[in-house]
Order: sequence, then structure tokens, then C-alpha cells
Amino acid sequence: MNRANFGLIKLVTFETSGVKRLGALLENSIVDLCLADKSIPSDMKSFLSSTSNDKWTKVISVLNNFNNKRIPVENVKLKAPIDNPEKIICIGLNYKEHAIESKMPIPQEPIIFSKFNNSIASQGDDIVLPKDTDQVDYEVELVVVMGKQCKNVSEKEALNYVAGYTIGNDISARDLQLGRNNGGQWLRGKSCDTFAPIGPAIIVNPDIAALTDDIYFNPNSLSIKCTLNGQVVQNSTTKEFIFNVQKVISYLSSYMTLQPGDIIFTGTPSGVGFTRKPAIFLKSGDNIKCEIEELGVLVNNVK
Repeated sequence: MNRANFGLIKLVTFETSGVKRLGALLENSIVDLCLADKSIPSDMKSFLSSTSNDKWTKVISVLNNFNNKRIPVENVKLKAPIDNPEKIICIGLNYKEHAIESKMPIPQEPIIFSKFNNSIASQGDDIVLPKDTDQVDYEVELVVVMGKQCKNVSEKEALNYVAGYTIGNDISARDLQLGRNNGGQWLRGKSCDTFAPIGPAIIVNPDIAALTDDIYFNPNSLSIKCTLNGQVVQNSTTKEFIFNVQKVISYLSSYMTLQPGDIIFTGTPSGVGFTRKPAIFLKSGDNIKCEIEELGVLVNNVK
């Protein structure tokens, strides 16, 4: 089925009248997918976990039907595209220049840590500063969303298991993450409430959606940028990955089974606050914009 009518599919979770729904973003409006086709689940994880052979065909059919009612984006609340993954996996120091600025060795294999679901925040949500830290930092990242159960896959096969991609901000309390008395653990400084904003949409991997191949999407060649209070503080490209998306997925799947809806933060480029002279740490009233080519802009304020 031709997708030329709408280009890349952008899946969102939105809230209207206190109810969360699965939708597709078309420019400045949203199509309620499960309203248009009641066989489509209303929850992102349920949709991605569905084994229905025609779930993507149904989405394409809905989007090609211009008679379906569209809801203006300003009339709804965009939520985190997925807020209940089984796993949030993060890759540390995945850009050479970031490892250098952090005065840490350049990794020879992916560095893995995690966050918990309590850290997920949505487009427009406040990033809330904990009371016992004054060194909270920003980290724009490409986030991979898994679409199929994945175990022991090769790098060549890896992207076939990806549902799509979104923007993430790996907020990090550096004093809690790197403090002398924390035993070398990163988890406490990474998993505070609201420390993993993601969104606004999942850009669907064209291959997994079984679409025509007139659009090509390469996650390893995207511009990536973070702006703090109007000043660009990070500006790079995913071409600079030490370990590209295929390598990361293959590596992770050799140790753990990745499930539909699992999300993977793929690392941040250089320019983070704690390495600057003087250091820049987030304070109440700050505005952060994380932008990745084709994926849009994720915006949050700090309080």
C-alpha cells in the first residue's frame, strides 16, 4: 500500500478528556487510530506487542483515508509515546568527543545502564529538580523503540526489530551519579522522577511497517542538537556514534531478550553541562529543547 500521502508515520500517545489514546501525527493534527479502526489497540505498548500480521496495514489504511476526523494538536496533551516499557536501557559514552570531555576512557564495547519508568516524562512536562542535588545536567539522545521480540540477532538483522525512533533527554544528577560515596553506580543520578523525557512522536521504521521503499530512514545519520534557554549547547550527528544502532541492538540481544516497547537511549554527544568551564547545571525556570532531524523537537521546562 502506498504511503506517499503522508510520508513517514509518526505515532503518538495523546490525552483527551482524561483518556490516553494512540494516534498518528499529521503536520499539526492528530488522527485517533483506534477511533478510526476499533481493532487497533489504544495503548502504544499493546499495539507494538500485537502479533497481528496486518496491524501496520490498518494504520496505513486509516492515514490514507482523508475522511477520518483530525484533532488539532493544541486541543490535546501529547504524552510520552510509551510510558510502560519493560526495559529502559541506556548506552553511556557512545560519542568519542563526549567520552573525552568526560575524561573517561573511550569504550571498547557498549557501556550499559538503565532508568526506571518513574523517570519518563512527556512533551511539555516539567523536569523536577530533587532537593539533594545542585548538579543536574542535560543530555539529548536518539531513542530506539523496539517492535519485535529480539534475541541473539546479528547486526545485519537488527533494524528489522525496531519499531521506530524518538527523542530523549537523559537528565543526570552528576553529584549523585559520580559522587565519591556512590560506589561507582550511575543509577541513582539517572532515575529520579522526570529524568527521562521522551517524545513527541515515534517515527516508525519504514521496514518494520512493511511499506513501500520510497522513503529511506537512516538512524545513524541524523543531526542532533540541544538548546538551553535559546543557546545551542550540543550540536552533532549520529554519524559520530562509536557503536551504531545495529551494533547496540545486536550486543544487547546477546545478553537479554528485548521486548516490543523496550526503549534504548543511545548516548549523548559532547557539550554537556558538567564538562564546561564554568559548569552549567539546570535551574528552575530553564527551558530545554532537544531536536533530532526528522523526529521533531522535545521541549521541557525545569522546576
